[in-house]
Amino acid sequence: MLEFLFDPTVLILIFAGLLAGFIDSIAGGGGLITIPALMLSGLPPVETLGTNKLQGLFGSFSAMVAYARGGQVNIRKQILQATMAFIGSVIGALVATLIPVKLFQAFLPVLLIIVACYFAFKPNLNDIDKQERMRPIIFSLTMAPLVGFYDGIFGPGAGSFYMLAFVSLSGFGILKATAHTKLLNFSSNLGGFLTFAVMGSINVKIGIAMGIAQFIGAQLGARVAMKTGAKLIKPLLVIVCVILAYKLLEAHDNPLRQWLNF
Repeated sequence: MLEFLFDPTVLILIFAGLLAGFIDSIAGGGGLITIPALMLSGLPPVETLGTNKLQGLFGSFSAMVAYARGGQVNIRKQILQATMAFIGSVIGALVATLIPVKLFQAFLPVLLIIVACYFAFKPNLNDIDKQERMRPIIFSLTMAPLVGFYDGIFGPGAGSFYMLAFVSLSGFGILKATAHTKLLNFSSNLGGFLTFAVMGSINVKIGIAMGIAQFIGAQLGARVAMKTGAKLIKPLLVIVCVILAYKLLEAHDNPLRQWLNF
């Protein structure tokens, strides 16, 4: 076991999990770090997605507990949303085994840039709640499974999309939106994880090692977020979305890059 933990590749993956847990608990986008790290370690694409779901469970659960203890979210009121996110992610994970994941690289950078621009330029985005634009029941039946589906089939940026939905449709302040995102993140991670586990597409040892690091990183990140609120969450979310969009476009096999010939 010690030989496994002190393997240079595993140490890098553990550090990636720690950093991803910290960032993901604040602004989402932890997959920006963990998925490339897992792929560079030599795991096949589907096994990378499955292992990422396992280690992501630790981080999303850790952040969820931290925000609940801090009084930022009532988990019981999110049960329907969490259930629908779970169902959406199971369907997404099943679809991920049937179609090339790279198809998502074509439109995902555009969506991430839109999210970044929304949070960067929309005025009066702070920790104060605004007017609700979508009833909770409608939100639960539409947005939760939709983002959950995306989280199951691919994943990176799902937390940012959940946040955008809570801020723009539920009228939540940024800190409240961040807190409410975590149970949905956990549920969609769980749905994807169970689906990939049934198909045997998970490296359990690596997933648990990274997951423990994710748990610690998420605890630290959630505590920082609750102290600083929108002053930290908003700029970090914008930065994460822009970097993720850039990294996706940077890939030579990105379909959008090929279509635009650049």
